[in-house]
Parts: sequence; structure tokens; C-alpha cells
Amino acid sequence: MNRISFNCSNLVAQQYGYYPEDTWDACVAAVNAYYSPPETFAERFEQMILQIKALDFDALDIWTPGQLSWRWASAEHIATARALLDKHQMAVTTIGGDFGETRAEFVAACKLAVGVNTKILSGVCDVLHSDRAFVVKTLEEFDVFLSVENHPETSPRVMLAEIGDTAGGRIGTTIDTGWWATQHYDVVRAIEELGKHIMHVHLKDVRDGPEHINVGYGQGIVPLEASVRALKRIGYTGDYSIENHPTDHDPIPEIKIARGLVREWLA
Repeated sequence: MNRISFNCSNLVAQQYGYYPEDTWDACVAAVNAYYSPPETFAERFEQMILQIKALDFDALDIWTPGQLSWRWASAEHIATARALLDKHQMAVTTIGGDFGETRAEFVAACKLAVGVNTKILSGVCDVLHSDRAFVVKTLEEFDVFLSVENHPETSPRVMLAEIGDTAGGRIGTTIDTGWWATQHYDVVRAIEELGKHIMHVHLKDVRDGPEHINVGYGQGIVPLEASVRALKRIGYTGDYSIENHPTDHDPIPEIKIARGLVREWLA
């Protein structure tokens, strides 16, 4: 059964505040400053879970640039997060973001995934390009999977080259519908061409243009319902992450609508 998850990147501007300027880096810094202190982490992380639970989600994607980062999370941070997730019966579909440029950084990301009880690292991984053999060995050691998310890739052909031989099924791709649209590649076609390699899905709508501005479902250029139908048609059985991370307004009302729409499309 496909789960519908809340992507925690949706909350990127919650601590910094919502401004019309492009303040992404400042927002990320504010999230890290808010969540990283050990003495307040438990209370603040639990508040986030409760907010997501109140939106009728039972699953989330942990956003590693922000609320729980492998860059700063101690063993205590991770254990506390796991206990709170279990307490509130909140599943973790993936950890998302970037997974480092060095061996040590990639190992830290894998430890975080295992610590919060998920199998999938969904995002970008520079070390995959520089040290693929190590990445594959580490994925096997931790029994996790790397799902490379499309950002700069201009076609599925480029993504398939990154996936390569799949390392025995350990490496696949996350479809980010918004980024395929930003790259002006037909999203439904991308889904069909990537097919069995798809491990996770970020359902995102964006405005036309190179800025990759997130908008509520139906306000942009992404054929979201057609994308879901294409995924069903190819037999995709994984999860769907609702993603909408504007910095100029609170996306929660839009995410409530999105949750209902995805439920309808999957029914």
C-alpha cells in the first residue's frame, strides 16, 4: 500500500519567517539553529511531529539539511528522535537531502537512516560520483538504499547513467516532479522511462521558469494527477511525499488540499 508522507522541507521557513525575498540559505540556518541544541531538541522535534500528525499524516520524510541533520546529530539526538517517532506512531519513509562529499559524511547519513528506522536515502550524493565502490559497500553494510533525486539532470538518460548497474538493486531514483518540470522534461515520460528504477516520489508543483518556485497543487505547470496515474500504471508500489517548500508564505493550507487530492488520485 502506498503511504502519503509529509516532506519536512515544507517547514523550511517556519523558524525564519515568510518573506518574499529569496532567503533559502537564511531559512536553512534558522532551522538548524532551532533544532540542533540538545537541551531543547526533544521538545521541538516532538512539536513538529504533532503538527504533522494533526494534518492527518502518519509518515514523514526527514529533511537532513534541517530538523535532523547527519552533520550535527549526536547519538542522543537520533535516539530521542526515534523514541518520539515510535511514541507517536510516525513512520519515516526516507531521509532526504544531500549525503555528503566524503566517506565519513556518507557513513553518518547511513547511520541516521538506520537510527530513525528507514531504508531509503533520498537525495543527492556527490560521493557516489567520486567513490562509487565505497558507497555500494556502505549501502550493503547498513542494508539501506540510495535513491538519487533528479535536480540538475536534464533527462532520464542522464539519471540512468548515474544509477548505472543499480548495485544489485541498492541504487535507484527519486522522481521529483517539480524538478523534471523545471528542466522542461515531460514528467509522465520521465516516469515511464525510469520505470522500475523509481524508489520514491516527491510530488511537487512549480511555476514555469528556471527559479524552481514551489506552489500549491494545481497552481503550477506539473501534471500531478497524470503523474500519479503513470506511476500506478507502471506498477510503482512505493510512497508519495507531498513537497511544497516556499519561503514567502506558509504552505500548510496548500498541503492540506494536496493531501486530499493525492488520496483521491490513489483511490
